[in-house]
Amino acid sequence: MIGLGIAWRLAQAGCAVTVYDRGEAGRGASWAAAGMLAAAVETEPGEEPLLPLTLESQRLWPDFAREVEAASGVSVDYRGDGTLVVALNRDDAAQLRHSYEFQKGLGLELEWLNAAQAREREPHLKPGIAAAVWSPRDHQVENRHLGRALAIAARRAGVELVENCGVREIVLAGGRAAGVETERGRDRADIVVLAAGAWSREVGGIPPAHLPPVRPIKGQMLALQMDPAAPLLRHVLWLPRGYLVPRNDGRLIVGATVEERGFDDRLTAGGIFALIEGAWRAVPTIEELPIAEMWVGFRPGSRDDAPMLGPSGIDRLVVATGHHRNGILLTPVSAAVVSAYILTGMLPDTARPFSPERFAAAPSSRRQTAAGAAAQ
Repeated sequence: MIGLGIAWRLAQAGCAVTVYDRGEAGRGASWAAAGMLAAAVETEPGEEPLLPLTLESQRLWPDFAREVEAASGVSVDYRGDGTLVVALNRDDAAQLRHSYEFQKGLGLELEWLNAAQAREREPHLKPGIAAAVWSPRDHQVENRHLGRALAIAARRAGVELVENCGVREIVLAGGRAAGVETERGRDRADIVVLAAGAWSREVGGIPPAHLPPVRPIKGQMLALQMDPAAPLLRHVLWLPRGYLVPRNDGRLIVGATVEERGFDDRLTAGGIFALIEGAWRAVPTIEELPIAEMWVGFRPGSRDDAPMLGPSGIDRLVVATGHHRNGILLTPVSAAVVSAYILTGMLPDTARPFSPERFAAAPSSRRQTAAGAAAQ
C-alpha cells in the first residue's frame, strides 16, 4: 500500500514510475490488515513522537479516500463510525482508565462511558462489562478494496505495475542507486524507493550497514460472517485481547496475534483459539457465526516500532518501510512526504523524526531531485 501510494503521487507529478511487486499488488501486509485508522486509541506511552504523524494522516484520510475512489472507480468503504474500547472487568477498567487519562493528556478526543452507555452503542456487548471509551475520530477503511483501488489509480496515472516480479537486488553505481535487477532483467532508474515492508531486508545489493532494521511481526487473523442486513456490531471494537472490525459486506474481522516468529505463515490452534475466546468474552453471540476465512500477515516492524521514511544513507535510494501496525493509517501521509522528498530533496517537518538515518552511524550525502522512481 505504501509503495502504491508513493508511486501514484509521483505519477501525478509527472514522473515515470515502475512498481515491482513480488506477488499481486496490494497483497502482503496490506491485504492481511484490518484497516483501522486508530491514531487515538492505539497511542501508547513512549509513542508520543509518532502522534503528530498519525494525526496528520488521519486528517488526510477522508479526502484521500474520496480521491482514490474518484481516480479508480472503486469504493474503499471508508467508515466514520468511530471506535469503542471495552473493559470487561474491574482490572480491565483500571488499565483502560490509565490509557484514557494518558491519551486525554495528549489532547485526544475521547469520552469515558459506563456500561449502559457502551451497550447503548453496541447492544450485543455482554451484560456486566465494566466500562468503555468512545473515540469518535478513529475510523476504518476496507484495506483490500483500498489496495485494488490504489493499483487502478496508479495505472491510470501512468504507473507501470509489474506484478509477480520480485526485485532481486538494487543496482549501485558510483555509490548511488542506479536501478534494479529483477526476474525480467535490469531496469535503470534515477531514484529507487524501497517499500517492500517486512521483506525490505530480503532485497539484495544494499550494503549491510544501510539495510533498514525491519523485521516481520506475525499476525494471525480470522473473519466471521454476519448478516449484512443485521450486523452484530456497527463500530470498531477494541478488547482487552484483540479487536473486532465490522465490514459492509457482513464480515467481522477478528484480530490479531503479535508474534516474533519470522516468516512462519502457519495458522496455529493456540493463536486462533485466543482470538475467538477474546472476542467471545466481549460479544458472546459471535459463537453462532460461521468462520469465513483465516489468514496470516507480516507487519514490518522497525527497531523503535516507528516508520522509516526518506533517505537511506545511499544517494538516490529512498526508504519507506517499518510501519508496523500503522501501515494503512499512515498510507496518505507516507505517500505525501516521500513523494515530496523525491521531488524537492526536502523531507517535510512531520517526517523528519522518522528518517531512516536515525539508525545510521553517520549522515548520508544529500539526495537529488528525481525524474523517476522504482519501488517494490
